[in-house]
Amino acid sequence: MRQLRLEVRSEPSEFWRWVSPLLALLITVLVGTVLFMAMGKDPVRALMVFFWEPIKSSYALGELMVKATPLLLISLGLGLCFRANVWNIGAEGQYVMGAIFASGVALHAEPSWGRGVVVLILVVGTFGGLLWAGIVAVLRERFNANEILVSLMMVYVATMVLSYLVYGPWKDPNGYNFPQSKSFDVYTLVPRLVQGSRMTWGLPLALLGAGLSWLFLYRTRMGFGLQVTGLAPMAARLSGFSSSKNLYTALLVSGACAGLAGALEVSGPIGQLTPYVPVGYGFAAIIVAFVGRLHPLGMVMSALLMSMFYIGGELAQSRLGLPKSLTGVFQGLLLFSLLICDTLIYQRLCWIQRPSFTLPELTAGLAARTSAIETQGH
Repeated sequence: MRQLRLEVRSEPSEFWRWVSPLLALLITVLVGTVLFMAMGKDPVRALMVFFWEPIKSSYALGELMVKATPLLLISLGLGLCFRANVWNIGAEGQYVMGAIFASGVALHAEPSWGRGVVVLILVVGTFGGLLWAGIVAVLRERFNANEILVSLMMVYVATMVLSYLVYGPWKDPNGYNFPQSKSFDVYTLVPRLVQGSRMTWGLPLALLGAGLSWLFLYRTRMGFGLQVTGLAPMAARLSGFSSSKNLYTALLVSGACAGLAGALEVSGPIGQLTPYVPVGYGFAAIIVAFVGRLHPLGMVMSALLMSMFYIGGELAQSRLGLPKSLTGVFQGLLLFSLLICDTLIYQRLCWIQRPSFTLPELTAGLAARTSAIETQGH
């Protein structure tokens, strides 16, 4: 009798390391097809909404890039953290604080400051995210606090600060009592990259960030030390790499990336501060980072895929009457499928020949075993 089993590989498979995300995407599509059929929807039309509508025109591609920009920026920072074995789960809060800090400058800017104020807005927003992540780093370093819990809880604090501002001192007095700030003046907005599209210069900044991240990880001693610290902390310590320095580097860079993403969002496509700034980019970027294999180029591709899920979920809600939460379902399916497929990196499926016995042989073996047990008892 032959049985299919998992067997540990002598060394990880590079082939499956890169094919695993593609297989995970295929599984996600297949499971999604079953879900659409169970809900009484045409699966072909539903898949077209998710995978064709976001890329079928130049305007649609622009919207895809608008969604992909914050996802890519945040995931690049998270990729550094995860490589250093620092689990920053609160990028959503750092993203919100970046939006708040940037909005503070945009709301108080004067026309005499000129277009150069956009640079100041982005720098201050970046500092806001960096500051919020710095609190996590200090608590982890000084008091050995768990960065997962601290960073996650600080997301709710950032959201409360946002609510206080848009319902209170920064509320637009001419906004018909809606909880939002006034619209930012034109000179405080990030310039559009293409006329007729909401895509801004944030996209080239995000791509530049991917290039800088690659250089840092693979061409600098600090980047090498950060990766060694994540893989083998003791070896890194013996080699002279500071675990404390790598902790601060990873968290501060991650917070800065998330803060920049928040600043680009409020001073770009949104154009004002609203309570709907936190839309889950910080959490979705975790999936982006892992689907992209924590590699800058991989994260560029996975950010595009995740933005397709966001846009597809919105279109499925308006055109097919499906719940918007379907976006989260697809994100979760992709992550769990990836975790399952990653098993093939370190293990492989193989057929094992199991010995088969006839009934007389089984009876004789059982009798011999019983006799041996009775002999030992005497």
